[in-house]
Amino acid sequence: MEKTPRGTSVGVDDPYAFAGVCDHCTDDGRCRYAFERPDADPSFARERAAEKYACPVHDPDREETPADCPHFRSRNRDRECVRCGLEERRLAHDDERPLLEEHHLSYADETDSASEDGDADAGTDELSHEITVYLCRWCHSKVHSSWARIDDDASPDPEAIAELEGRRSRERAELGFESAATRYGDDG
Repeated sequence: MEKTPRGTSVGVDDPYAFAGVCDHCTDDGRCRYAFERPDADPSFARERAAEKYACPVHDPDREETPADCPHFRSRNRDRECVRCGLEERRLAHDDERPLLEEHHLSYADETDSASEDGDADAGTDELSHEITVYLCRWCHSKVHSSWARIDDDASPDPEAIAELEGRRSRERAELGFESAATRYGDDG
């Protein structure tokens, strides 16, 4: 099973099995990274420009896989836990801890150093890819404790359901109409 730099489990053997479409790939199958940032990797940008910026892994007729692209990045945008299906419930103007946390399936090697936007520095032999999914706080701790896998058939923890229902209740209370006079006790 893949490990984090600290040695804890990420919950999968192959992070690419959970990777979606590359974040740099446009709807028409072009590589946005090569087009928008040609100075970051000039040889990659020249290769993509020669092929009219076609994504190297988007075309199903090509043999390349996401692991072959040096700038592949896949971040899950679905706001539910990929392990147990718990959905995110955030209340506006509320500083409560989110129910879901971003979970990295792929980490930079200890010899690699990543820039602030997640791309590996030029000159490193092994480029790591950012592959992330969302896990609820409860599944996230189980996965990092090494005994749970992301592809386990799991249901939400009772504590997670209680937290979700508490947020739903507060949301419904906010939707109910109550005059300002009643709300703030103004009997005037």
